Amino acid sequence: MTGAPIRLAVVGLGKIAHDQHLPAIAANSSLDLAATVSPHHGGVATTPHFASLGDLLADGPAIDAVVICIPPQVRYDLAAQALARGLHVFLEKPPGATVAEVAALSNQAQASGVTLFAGWHSRFAPGVEPAREWLSGKRLDRVAIVWREDVRVWHPGQAWIWEPGGLGVFDPGINALSIATHILPHAFFLTAATLSIPANRAAPIAADLVFRDTAGTAITMDLDFRQTGPQSWDITVDTDGGTLTLSSGGAVLHLPDAIVAHDEREYPGLYARFVDLIRDCRREVDTRPLQLVADAFLRGRQQIVEAFDD
Repeated sequence: MTGAPIRLAVVGLGKIAHDQHLPAIAANSSLDLAATVSPHHGGVATTPHFASLGDLLADGPAIDAVVICIPPQVRYDLAAQALARGLHVFLEKPPGATVAEVAALSNQAQASGVTLFAGWHSRFAPGVEPAREWLSGKRLDRVAIVWREDVRVWHPGQAWIWEPGGLGVFDPGINALSIATHILPHAFFLTAATLSIPANRAAPIAADLVFRDTAGTAITMDLDFRQTGPQSWDITVDTDGGTLTLSSGGAVLHLPDAIVAHDEREYPGLYARFVDLIRDCRREVDTRPLQLVADAFLRGRQQIVEAFDD
């Protein structure tokens, strides 16, 4: 496939596909949008559209890879179907509804010799890699994560996010964990959590968590889906070399002697990585952020709070 554009099918045409995936694909000369799949949304101009992945595989144009943007609760079967046909697969975050199903997909991809990519988009924010480099070799004294946003703005009318497997406030919170697991120098694990679940929902609207890394550093996390006004996507790390702050979801990096700010978008970097993985016949499936969320549901104390309606 070297040199030829990679023919992609995008499965699921909701908000994230239209806002992020389709523009990033269009901007990458190594990719060709060959088809779209959705039973609920129409396609895009001049691109063949199918109601199901089965219809595409039976009667559609040739493709090399699929990008799966549907809710995580129903993602496994479509990913497994694509891998069984020898197609490369890009999983929007979170990569699945359970850790075990993602492990099964990874094993299937390895056996088939194709790429499986768990796309943690927040790791491609411009401040993340410089933050990782700056923290390397430093002693961490304290880490505080505050990730608060307005669910009505970012997930309007998306009922799936409140169902089991939809993660609730951990849908954005897992973005913070994808950054933290990438930039912090030591592995960390959950020691306590409180999950606030609306009386009419199955997933949390807020959560307070405490982690500890293997060097003994405390890591706190404050998640809330009820934020209005300015949104908060911040990670602060106190070290023996001063304080580092990643804000705006990783777009702005504050160091003791510098501020690094960019307006680069994350998804072009994601697709560049997907292309490289396919060209090199490699897989990249990091389940650590999902494991930490699973641990929160396993160990966290649940409290019922007032009902929430969109």
